[in-house]
Amino acid sequence: MRIDAHDLADLAALRRDLHAHPELGFAEHRTAGIIAAALRDAGLEVTTGIGGTGVVGTLRNGPSNGAIGFRADMDALPFAEETGLEYASTTPGVFHGCGHDGHSATLIGAARHLARTREFSGTIHFIFQPAEEGQGGADAMVRDGLFDRFPCDRVFALHNWPDLPLGSARTRPGPIMAAADRFDITITGRGGHAAMPHQTPDAILAAATLIAQLNTIVARRIPPTESAVLSVTKVAGGDSHNVLPAKVTLTGTVRTFSGAVQDRIEQSVRAICDGVAHASETVIAIDYVRYYPATVNDPASAAIALAAAQAVCDDAGEAPAPAFTSEDFAFMLRARPGAYLWLGQRDESHTAPLHHPAYDFNDAATPIGIAWFAELARRELPAG
Repeated sequence: MRIDAHDLADLAALRRDLHAHPELGFAEHRTAGIIAAALRDAGLEVTTGIGGTGVVGTLRNGPSNGAIGFRADMDALPFAEETGLEYASTTPGVFHGCGHDGHSATLIGAARHLARTREFSGTIHFIFQPAEEGQGGADAMVRDGLFDRFPCDRVFALHNWPDLPLGSARTRPGPIMAAADRFDITITGRGGHAAMPHQTPDAILAAATLIAQLNTIVARRIPPTESAVLSVTKVAGGDSHNVLPAKVTLTGTVRTFSGAVQDRIEQSVRAICDGVAHASETVIAIDYVRYYPATVNDPASAAIALAAAQAVCDDAGEAPAPAFTSEDFAFMLRARPGAYLWLGQRDESHTAPLHHPAYDFNDAATPIGIAWFAELARRELPAG
């Protein structure tokens, strides 16, 4: 499939404009406006304000009643860019460090291509969702009636993947991304002089004990045939060398693929907190939030996604294992069958991983992504 060089140059310019003007989750007002205008210019029906700042462009052709959804995310991340690019972020502390600018440009390109070629029969909904980065924008769209208002037989999404070379793709049936939980633990003692520790419960010692015990959960409470990660990522407490603080806080994450394993880990975290509190004479409070479920590909949809990738990529195959990163496309896959694809983008100029200050989306991946979406439309909604 050939895409006009002028179209690709325009998409690259659009993508770089989005990159230079990043917006955080549920605040993608400029981004959503640019996307809506581009879809209208391509002749699509456009609906805005779904789940906050979400946008859906609808393209109909032919007599078929079939309908599919293609999804891209729009939000940026809250950290500083260090790429030195001429189109680097102009918003301090906000950065498209995960490539959602590229995902949006790619899906706009797919909408333009399919609106021009009309090589399908049925309905395609182009879904641009807000707030993928930890705020559940996909869930907000689903709860706002996304699939009631825009029915889809299947829904598909891609994500650029710097671990894979440009021109390659991977997907798999079943889990492809992990469920993500967050825990925040507060340990409260009384505080006191460091020279007289017998007079106050030691919140720092309790925190150290707690960290050590939490790190035994996966090794000792989860079957070795299952996969899980628990990491304590933040410890805060204390202000002076000679004062025992009254409070210490811990923050961490849990990643799993099985609901039963997720339940077991949460139960274990709570039990360990209770035990350490009793032994240390501190008070330990925990806030445990399951914010993203596992991203689970419908097997039939994964096969469709892989076949389409094999038709347009130099190298497309089944991923040998899921990733422990998370993705809120999981909420859409809970509501409709579908599949998620990793699209390679690594070349000599694009080696930085996702969520790295030197990351940039590879515009050379855009035509491959467009071709994949178009091939899905051709296979799922044949023109006859």
